[in-house]
Amino acid sequence: MRLSLFRPGAFRFGAIGLGLAVMAVVCPLARGAEHVTLKNGFELDCVRREAVGDKVRLYFARASASAEDSNYMEVAADSVVRVETVADVPEPVVVGKASAVDAASLTTLPTKLEMQTMLAHAGAAHHIDEDLLASVVRAESAGQVRAVSRTGARGLMQLMPGTASAMGVQDSFKAEENIAGGTAYLDGLLTRYHDDVALALAAYNAGPGAVDKYHGVPPYRETREYVARVIREFNRRKQLLQVAQAR
Repeated sequence: MRLSLFRPGAFRFGAIGLGLAVMAVVCPLARGAEHVTLKNGFELDCVRREAVGDKVRLYFARASASAEDSNYMEVAADSVVRVETVADVPEPVVVGKASAVDAASLTTLPTKLEMQTMLAHAGAAHHIDEDLLASVVRAESAGQVRAVSRTGARGLMQLMPGTASAMGVQDSFKAEENIAGGTAYLDGLLTRYHDDVALALAAYNAGPGAVDKYHGVPPYRETREYVARVIREFNRRKQLLQVAQAR
């Protein structure tokens, strides 16, 4: 299956890192701020790099050393096109794409167990790791069932009306319908981009037209931050799972 559960043979992740065929040059350790460009067009800033076998870990800025050490993305060493030193790396801007339409929406949130069940069901139906789906939900709506963006996207996975209709979603504010529709849409994007998660996420955010136009992750700050944000959340979830299993 994709990610840790993706379609058999399609693609694998490391124990924690999101297996995008992760990143940069094979130096044992690079300190300081760096801007990294990958073959698939994805760009991101990191505070340091560390070689781990045939992969490289890219560490993101965080408030403390311990938090930073748990906030990284792994890439294949040969997937890095360019590494540039920059003067400083700003703290990642984490801005929810959507906001709740009213305070009443807080009362319509599914329970944690209900959310996990819906994500697991949708993930199993489309062979997508439920942690990826949960990471998309967090980035899109922060878990707000009645979230509406400035462009009119709605619900947990922020479906535009046209997309919702195409995916058979009648009510985007119904959690199960929204998750089912968003997962089906993401599945189609993963298939379109041959399970390249960065491209699929970029297309989910900016539209496949933008990804096709630029032959990679488009040079939009919002989109690049969105892709990095989902990946970081996915890595965080996998690390917590790994720690729990080790106990």
